[in-house]
Amino acid sequence: MRVPLFQLDAFTSRRFSGNPAAVMPLEAFPPEDVMQAVAAENNLSETAFVVREGVDYRLRWFTPSVEVPLCGHGTLASAAVVMEKVEPGRAHVTFHTASGPLAVG
Repeated sequence: MRVPLFQLDAFTSRRFSGNPAAVMPLEAFPPEDVMQAVAAENNLSETAFVVREGVDYRLRWFTPSVEVPLCGHGTLASAAVVMEKVEPGRAHVTFHTASGPLAVG
């Protein structure tokens, strides 16, 4: 199965600076061991997995070794992918996470 993978640098407008994060928009979350393996292979501080849920999205973050309950730069990178690639022109997005809802926009 092919799934898009975006790597973005948050907190910067310059390439190869800021905080890198991978973002994978999905139809549904795969098993946790699969997400963990993908994050380990990406070898970035976080890989974000995003699944549409109504008008909002569910968001989970994995480091190369564990799932984390909150990640600021992974959230901003996910918002950029949703608003620029998945739904171009969207002005804001709410993510439902283990730490509660997070609004970006």
